[in-house]
Amino acid sequence: MDDKLVIAGKEFRCRLFLGTGKYRNYEEMNAAFEAAGAEIITVALRRLDLSDPSKKSLLDEIDWSRYTILPNTAGCRTADEAVRTAQLARAMGLSNWVKLEVIPDSVYLLPDPIGTLEAAKRLVDEGFVVLPYINDDPVLAKRLEEVGCATVMPLASPIGSGQGMVNFEQVKIIIEQARVPVVVDAGLGAPSDASLAMEMGASACLVNTAVALARNPAMMAEAMRMGVDAGRKSYLAGRIPKKAYASASSPTEGVVR
Repeated sequence: MDDKLVIAGKEFRCRLFLGTGKYRNYEEMNAAFEAAGAEIITVALRRLDLSDPSKKSLLDEIDWSRYTILPNTAGCRTADEAVRTAQLARAMGLSNWVKLEVIPDSVYLLPDPIGTLEAAKRLVDEGFVVLPYINDDPVLAKRLEEVGCATVMPLASPIGSGQGMVNFEQVKIIIEQARVPVVVDAGLGAPSDASLAMEMGASACLVNTAVALARNPAMMAEAMRMGVDAGRKSYLAGRIPKKAYASASSPTEGVVR
């Protein structure tokens, strides 16, 4: 089955995106990328130590020939900060793609809808391919799509919480209304969470903490990929509707009595 994910005209086979934060070492990180068959890797530009050009950074540990690097604006509290960070990433030659995050809340790490929409408009106008991280807000998702964002990325639950899918109905509405890929991002704790998101019709999932902090990140990355793939196939196959009563699997006509 030729089932490709298309974002801004670019095709991908793997529907699992992985982050680069929280790994114990670069060896475990790269092993996780390999095990997942990942193609899109997110990198928080503001958290890179670029003060010493002679010193290796995270960017030096990633094989650029194998992965699409998606800079993100994690750590930005305002629209202005996010726009400047995206501009810096492009000036460094990283990418004109950006995962947009505007998060002023330091406790729950919930995204700012107003700041995100403002930054998205500005970045789209500057020619960026914008993938915005948002709350499970269907109205905001449509607004972001209308201003030209390439995807919308609603959270499953708060970043790093591992709570999984908390508000199914809101995310379902986003998926139902979207005409761009919907990437469920943040809070997925296990492959079953990723599978549920994909069964609902999400286009992809982004996972970081659940893989990076697992006892065996590579094994968890592989399991997450399997969960994503299983959920996608289930969605395409079409699950049976839920019923209030039992329905016999065996035929009831012609039964020997």
